[in-house]
Amino acid sequence: MSELKVEHWNNESDGPLNENNMRDKLKSQGYSCTRYTFPPGANFPNHTHSISKKDSIISGQFRFAMFGKEVILQPGDMVVVPAGVVHNASVVGKEPVVFFDATKS
Repeated sequence: MSELKVEHWNNESDGPLNENNMRDKLKSQGYSCTRYTFPPGANFPNHTHSISKKDSIISGQFRFAMFGKEVILQPGDMVVVPAGVVHNASVVGKEPVVFFDATKS
């Protein structure tokens, strides 16, 4: 995979966006989740992870860059981050970002 692909929340199939429904969706895809809250101004410079993961936004806006592309992730947006791929991110605006870091065992 060498493409930044954003998966969007679907109220019809996933129900209303909230933490429980997002956790249930990720769990049904085989992920376990850790919840984080990032304050306004939080910045995550270029880095990699040793395992693949799925970043999922519950609330707030998160600027995310990978594969030479940049997007603003909105509530309900999810993106797969492959192991070893350089990426960076930052919180956009004045609202904290509530975020699930999801990994498969």
